[in-house]
Amino acid sequence: MSRLTMLTPDRMNPKQRELYDQLTKNEGPDVKMTNPDGSLVGPFNLMVHEPRLGGALQRLGGIILFRGSLSERAREIAILCVAAHQQSEFERSAHEAIGRTAGLTDAEMAAIAAKAPLELADAKEACVLSASRALLENGDLDDASYASAVELLGEAGVIELSTVIGYYSLVALQLRLFRVPG
Repeated sequence: MSRLTMLTPDRMNPKQRELYDQLTKNEGPDVKMTNPDGSLVGPFNLMVHEPRLGGALQRLGGIILFRGSLSERAREIAILCVAAHQQSEFERSAHEAIGRTAGLTDAEMAAIAAKAPLELADAKEACVLSASRALLENGDLDDASYASAVELLGEAGVIELSTVIGYYSLVALQLRLFRVPG
């Protein structure tokens, strides 16, 4: 049971409703944003509670998902590493669905969830996996790992990867704190 009130559109102030409308404009059969009562699922209800911060978080999330330079597979590998590390059921479930669309296999996603060894043929994806796991476990990359990541992803790619890890770690923390169901 969530610690936060599930806001329905009729209980929102104008700023909350404005963000709600932005969040739900892309809802469709493949993208479930709302519950049957109109309240938002997952982290999106949190965002509507504080629309100044929620709007900024949603804009950053949109950049990560739709305008990033990492491949879809690489991005989802990083996000699923966060879900595994943070034990975030909502993130795991939501991003396994996206990961499948991006071409990740069930076996690859199971290995990520179990933090098991995983051989990836694509060097950039393998780098994203190892760098994500190291960042989550140690909060840093050693010099050799950093140099390898820059060589494969570029400096901008390493910045983007660290932003993906940080953003989804924040979302996982909020989901846990407010007991948002998976």
